[in-house]
Amino acid sequence: MKLSIIIIGDEILLGRVTDTNSGLIARTFCERGWQVATIRTVGDRAADIRAAIEAALVESDLIVTTGGLGPTRDDITKGVMTDIFGGTLIFNKSVSENIDAIFADRNLKINELTRLQAMVPDSCRVIQNRLGTAPLMWFEHKEKVLIAMPGVPYETRGMLPEVARRVDARFGAGGAVLHREFTVTDISESALAERLAKYEDSLPGFVKLAYLPNPGEIVMRLDADYGTAADPDHFEKLCNGLCDAIGTNLAARGKLAPAELLLHKLRRLGYTLATAESCTGGNIAHLITTVAGCSDVYRGGVVSYCNDIKVSALEVNPATIENTGAVSEDTVRQMAEGARLRCGADCGIATSGIAGPGGAVPGKPVGTVWIAVSTPSGTTARRYHFGGDRQAVIDRASAQAIMQLATTVGEK
Repeated sequence: MKLSIIIIGDEILLGRVTDTNSGLIARTFCERGWQVATIRTVGDRAADIRAAIEAALVESDLIVTTGGLGPTRDDITKGVMTDIFGGTLIFNKSVSENIDAIFADRNLKINELTRLQAMVPDSCRVIQNRLGTAPLMWFEHKEKVLIAMPGVPYETRGMLPEVARRVDARFGAGGAVLHREFTVTDISESALAERLAKYEDSLPGFVKLAYLPNPGEIVMRLDADYGTAADPDHFEKLCNGLCDAIGTNLAARGKLAPAELLLHKLRRLGYTLATAESCTGGNIAHLITTVAGCSDVYRGGVVSYCNDIKVSALEVNPATIENTGAVSEDTVRQMAEGARLRCGADCGIATSGIAGPGGAVPGKPVGTVWIAVSTPSGTTARRYHFGGDRQAVIDRASAQAIMQLATTVGEK
């Protein structure tokens, strides 16, 4: 069974907003045995939307669209759907009641444009949007199904499980596809590929191994398409073989962001954490606090961008900064230890570097970052040089700092 995805919106087409919906939809249905035929992005023009839908109806059994369902003038998807699938726009009482409830919960006044969202084609089946005012619409045409979803990412993300369940009920299981992910750290992609060459050569043709590199980690994904009858025992043996081949660089069975991995390990050890950031500007704290439940581990942090804050807030010795510079091993070690002391934490992370594009000095080019981690067993620091623009340096340094502590803490 084939799936086509259509992302609607000028803001996506022009690159002003990053599309996250298509990847989420593709992953969700691939895990159910669907094959993604195409992913298209089109602007808010009726002719382009119609052409994309008509092409998708030829090539796929299921089409999922996102976007163009809101209350503004450029949200024209419903009109295009009516042209293709027939019918007329009618008032839907349940959609209207949902809109009223959402606005009441948010203590907002409804305007007439929002009320128009209760007008839906009578040729569709409405799926109530629990997270927003734009209803989802299910159309059928010659055994093909099109589902129009809202473009707001959190609404798409929240409603997708229900959509997937309805698709399963309509089409049945898509095939016996098994998959598993593994988090790998402290090794380059090329070195890992070399290590796994023999394992990859031994895999049967219906099994695929994918490398998904992220800052500070590599996620390995193993997929096996068994057709109509899965073999969990065989797949588990393949997974165990992969873990054996990865060796000590295997950080977790499953996909974990660096912050999740670190928090899990610190929680298991009973340790708390504090951060001291200069060049990363609070990004490490941001990554940690995006993980639900982090408050039992993370105590707080200091963004010590200026040298006087390093001294006053983290108790870095002024002579250290004067003699070795802010971007140095001695300074970053004292920052990590100061964060532990001032926040009353068991562990500390500190960064100091040159994110660019300016600020380079002899011997310290743009991308130079010192990272220190402090634990009950001691403090260590490492010097890195990260390539890329300013944001890339910040992202890579943040991920590396988190992983540096994750791979160090607990060691004697």
